Amino acid sequence: MPLPDPYNMKKYISKFKYFTIGTILLLVSSNLNWYGDYWQSILESDAKGYYAYLPATFVYQDLNFGFFDKIEKEKYFNENLFFDYRHQVHGKNVNKYYCGTAIMQTPFFLIAHLLTKISGGDADGYSKLYMIAVNLAAIFYLLVGLFYFEKILKNFAINAVNILLIVFSMVFATNIFLYAVVDPGMSHIYSFFCFTIFIYHGIEYFKDLKTSRLFLIAFLLGLIILIRPVNGLLLLSLPFLAGSSEQFVKGVLYLFKNPLVFLTCFLLFFGIIAIQLLCYKIQVGHWMVYSYGEEGFNFLDPQIFNILFSYKKGLFIYTPITFLAMSGYYYLWKQNPFRAKSLMLFMAVVTYVLSSWWNWWYGGSFSSRVYLEYLPFFFIPLAMTLQNLKSKIGKSTIIALMVVFTIVCQIQIWQFRYFQIHWAEMTKEQYWEVFLRVDQLINK
Repeated sequence: MPLPDPYNMKKYISKFKYFTIGTILLLVSSNLNWYGDYWQSILESDAKGYYAYLPATFVYQDLNFGFFDKIEKEKYFNENLFFDYRHQVHGKNVNKYYCGTAIMQTPFFLIAHLLTKISGGDADGYSKLYMIAVNLAAIFYLLVGLFYFEKILKNFAINAVNILLIVFSMVFATNIFLYAVVDPGMSHIYSFFCFTIFIYHGIEYFKDLKTSRLFLIAFLLGLIILIRPVNGLLLLSLPFLAGSSEQFVKGVLYLFKNPLVFLTCFLLFFGIIAIQLLCYKIQVGHWMVYSYGEEGFNFLDPQIFNILFSYKKGLFIYTPITFLAMSGYYYLWKQNPFRAKSLMLFMAVVTYVLSSWWNWWYGGSFSSRVYLEYLPFFFIPLAMTLQNLKSKIGKSTIIALMVVFTIVCQIQIWQFRYFQIHWAEMTKEQYWEVFLRVDQLINK
């Protein structure tokens, strides 16, 4: 019997990559979160604020979050998980966080709400089925986002085998894995989903100038801002998506030369944004509210080196595959200098803005979590490296490094879960003291 062709085997595996990834994520999630009382820790920190709009709307009809004391301080009180997401504005409670994540979780919440009522469970918005629904929502949106990311890679002529390698490394060599199974209530997976669809249709729009794509892009941009306003920076990626200055100008002029199309796009965009404004009006009687109080950006003191290289939260320290991805700029530049320059400028602006936030390490998190939704802009260049490297030794080296960085990332996520890597206070000494020390985790 002849041995199977390795290339065909890879293509066969490629067809089932989303099933494989989804199965792994479900198994890990069920093991970590769905038994005993572990489901009570699915929502932590900021995630509680993102989610709170759902029980406030569908269970308590109270957008001033008066149910907080009963839920957070009494019924599900845990001093290690206690978190007050409310902020006082004009003497009334306002949710510090934005409602976009809750909107995307809504279908899963409603199914959990229905099943809880049918089964006679506690339909308080916070019992077990609701929390599992949050976990499932993150996995669902991640898988759909990966599907669209594959479509993006095909636009760059990446073959099926390299797509397989890139997709698996994106999930398991970055903090996407952690935010799908450990902290699924955070906003970043939902932003990633919207980013990938925006990027794909942005690329396609500059090819065909279809009005329907413009409408979808406007809708997605509104949703992206509703989830996390700073991610409106994605709009600056349009030159990169266009691929050339001529196509970019042509695409922009098409929008402005068609007033009805422009008006429809604006209404779609503003209609989504207005959901948050309406929430504020109901909460405090004002349409415009800055819910973050004294927190803000310090653009005169960006922490660019720290956000990328610090032992506290540096992106390249805890997600080293993103540094490897920089190699792809060489091939991108060779094929399309305009695209390479546009991407470098876009990511430089993103890094400058993100590093200017007063809390540049973004609280309790693994790696620099605010880059998660921007990972497609790292992995497109990495895919270019895999696709264009002609040397077998060179390509094998890149793949070997991808495997090593996947292992390193998974070990560090494991360490993060058991507090060997601290959620906010790591130092150089602490990092190297526990670096890859799996022996200290075996019995945990």
